[in-house]
Amino acid sequence: MNAAWLPLTALATSLLVVVIIFALPEDARRLRTTINLAAAVVKIILVMLMVRRVAAGHEDIFSFQVVGGVDFVLRSDALGVMFAGLSSLLWLCTTVYAIGYLEGSANRKRFFGFFSLCVASTIGIALADNLFTFLVFYEMLTLSTYPLVVHKGTQQALNAGRVYLRYTLSAGVVLLLGAVLLYSLTGDQSFSSEEGLGDYVNDHRGLLTLIFALLVGGLAVKAAMVPLHGWLPRAMVAPAPVSALLHAVAVVKAGAFGILRVVYDLFGIELSVELGVITALAVAASITIIYGSLRAIAQEELKPRLAFSTISQVSYVILGIGLFGPFGTVGALAHLLHQGLMKVTLFFCAGNYAEELGIHRIDEMDGAGKRMPLTSIAFTIGAFGMIGLPPVAGFITKWYLGVGAIQAEMYWVVAVLVASSTLNAMYFLPIVHRLWFRSGPAHGKGSWPKERRLGRYETHSWLLLPMMFTALVSLGAGLFAGLPFSPLDWAARVANGEYLP
Repeated sequence: MNAAWLPLTALATSLLVVVIIFALPEDARRLRTTINLAAAVVKIILVMLMVRRVAAGHEDIFSFQVVGGVDFVLRSDALGVMFAGLSSLLWLCTTVYAIGYLEGSANRKRFFGFFSLCVASTIGIALADNLFTFLVFYEMLTLSTYPLVVHKGTQQALNAGRVYLRYTLSAGVVLLLGAVLLYSLTGDQSFSSEEGLGDYVNDHRGLLTLIFALLVGGLAVKAAMVPLHGWLPRAMVAPAPVSALLHAVAVVKAGAFGILRVVYDLFGIELSVELGVITALAVAASITIIYGSLRAIAQEELKPRLAFSTISQVSYVILGIGLFGPFGTVGALAHLLHQGLMKVTLFFCAGNYAEELGIHRIDEMDGAGKRMPLTSIAFTIGAFGMIGLPPVAGFITKWYLGVGAIQAEMYWVVAVLVASSTLNAMYFLPIVHRLWFRSGPAHGKGSWPKERRLGRYETHSWLLLPMMFTALVSLGAGLFAGLPFSPLDWAARVANGEYLP
């Protein structure tokens, strides 16, 4: 039985919140907070219902015709609900964090309105069943994220916003061109179609290769692949909740998710291999992984270091796509979830250090572990996960990617993974050492850059609880990876059930 209302309601939840928030007065703080949190909880419930139905073999579809030959279609398949689940869970965490972070600041109505629109766009991307629907929400994501990037209104923020728009709108044009070429060749191509593009390869090999390059090239901008990554470090002028949203929930993940859809759902892995584009994708991802890590080492401020870390880490998903085999695919899909959990933790921690102690530079972090132990424990868990140390979730995905590389006889990928993990250690372990093993300013002397007391604990509880939750989930996803419905289990379900030949 098709429960078409489920994907539609999951999308409508965020869209309705957008309308309500913009209609509320600026000073309606409690009501806005209640609506935000209630909508986030309702969305998680709806996504969990879709997860249960997909696990039972049901896919719910909502569709209507826009014009002749072009349909708007939402579908709850295994890959889509996996991404929707990540987005809805981290939306709740980031909403709680943002409420505490923006306490007393200006323009909160504008922030939470576009914040909700951004999440609605992400859910639409997750549940889109064809390129037309995907493109609608992909561009909506670009436009809804811009006001968040420039939220502070400083000249630096406005400059970063212009760079962001130049990159993402240009990428949207490239993506649209690829979609139009594909439509002219095959008509409205559904992600759930079993026919694929294999029938066109003999007569249109060159055109299919061009279409693949345009689609992946347009998506690679949001995925921050080298050399299309320049917008991401500049966007770090945004508030910490926005940085978390960009890196862990929405924008870069939307790019990586879109590439998954193109390779596995539009072209199919066999056709992608036959066209010779998979190895090129793996090489491009490997270059991005090493480049991002090297640039991260050179950063002296915390958020830019985390930004270049994201550039490196998200490309593990793309690298896994380039490994033709079950382990590589599982590693790619699991890392889509694991990286989001670990990176949102790190950005929450960075925001806490900045808000409580005024810390922005790495050389200001000496001894902060004693002043803010819970934040520093969470940061250490996230850092260890990014390096790939057990038992944090990052170890699981790097292990699967390594085994997948050996299975595919792409031994050079193993060298890339080893080099990347070594570089990860080089830019994360010095921070951990500063937190725990160096002496900081004496308590009460006001020697931190800008120390404030935001709550009865080490910082405001609204800033503390989301960070602790995502850190524990990152740890639990590694410790209990073999349990049913864990990120790894669901990634294996997707790979084995739908995305492998």
